[in-house]
Formats: sequence, structure tokens, C-alpha cells
Amino acid sequence: MKIILIIGAALLALAVTALAVFVFIVQNVETPVYQIVIQEEAFEIRDYPPLVVAEVTREGTRKAALRAGFSPLAGYIFAKERTGERVAMTAPVIQQRDESIAMTVPVTQTQNENGAWTVRFIMPAGYRRDTLPAPANAEVQLRDLPPRHCAVVRFSGRATDELIETQELALREWLKARGLNAVAAPIYAYYNDPWTPGFLRRNEIMVDVALPTQENR
Repeated sequence: MKIILIIGAALLALAVTALAVFVFIVQNVETPVYQIVIQEEAFEIRDYPPLVVAEVTREGTRKAALRAGFSPLAGYIFAKERTGERVAMTAPVIQQRDESIAMTVPVTQTQNENGAWTVRFIMPAGYRRDTLPAPANAEVQLRDLPPRHCAVVRFSGRATDELIETQELALREWLKARGLNAVAAPIYAYYNDPWTPGFLRRNEIMVDVALPTQENR
């Protein structure tokens, strides 16, 4: 019994240490600064400043395109194929289907069918596009994103197609109730590495919306 208690205590200490390391790492990864305009439970309206991203386009399902896009982007920031300094990893990794306004069609069409997807790493705030190292891989493009007014739903769990579909539908209903209109395809934002437990994961679905009139802000 004493040995079992010792082993249990050791496992508990290991779990606590792992959680502390996880929290430290997450808190020290740069994320974009934004202003919250509206907050209602898991839903927010945010104003984002201009951002610089590195992006690639891949075809396939959402999951396959994300996996295929991650590798060349990681190669860019970690200077695997180019000269120059490494670029710090930030969060989230974002993914968007290449179509005009995907939220005007049934949700399942944006999740499960093959198509072209743009996968992006957000560059640290200290860089401008002209101060970043040039990509060696021609498929990796540097791009300036303009300021954006976004509706966002935040949720935990592993980002399966089914969970994303449910959350995207909830965001659509929230937008409809507030009289807001999507002006671009949804963006799927993933904040964690593949080894993070589901209950600790942060995922978001974001969609650019038209600016409301002053009296509705």
C-alpha cells in the first residue's frame, strides 16, 4: 500500500509539473493584440490591427490541408531552407477556405469537402513584411492583412470536423440574431500543439463582419 501511495504521489507531481510547463509555454507564446468590442459568453466582436502573415495554399480536406500547410511554414520560420535568423513561433495557426463567403452555404460544405485552403502563420509584431527574411520556398508567401472587424466563437476540445461544424453553426446563429453580415469565409484558429489535452485546448472560429452603424456599436 505504501508503494502504491508513493507511486500515486509521484504521478500526481509529474502531472502538476507538466501542467505548469504547459501553462508557462502557452503564456509565453505571442498572440495578436486585439480590442474586444462586444463579449457575450463564448462570443466576441474584436477589432484586429494590421497583421503580417506567412501563408501557403493546399488542397484537400480541412485536416489534410492544415497538416500539409504546416510543414513548409514551419520550415520558413525555423530557417530550414533559407539563410538568416529564425522567426519566433506565434499562435494561433489560422486556416481559411479559398472561397468568397463560405458562411452563406451549408456548414458541412465548408468542413468536409475537398477544396483549396490557405494556411497562415502570424508573424511576431516586431516585424514588417519588408523586414522579414525572404522565403526560400516559392510556395510560402508573405502578406499584409488589413485591419479587421471579426466575430469570434471560442471553444475547447480537439478540433474535429463535427465540433467545428457545431461551433460554426452557433456563430452563424449569433450573427443572425445581432443582424451582422459575414464578408469573408470563416477562419479556423488553432492555438495549441497536437499533444495538448482536449480540455486545455483553445480553438476559435473567426469571421470578418461588416462594420455596424454607430448606434448599433
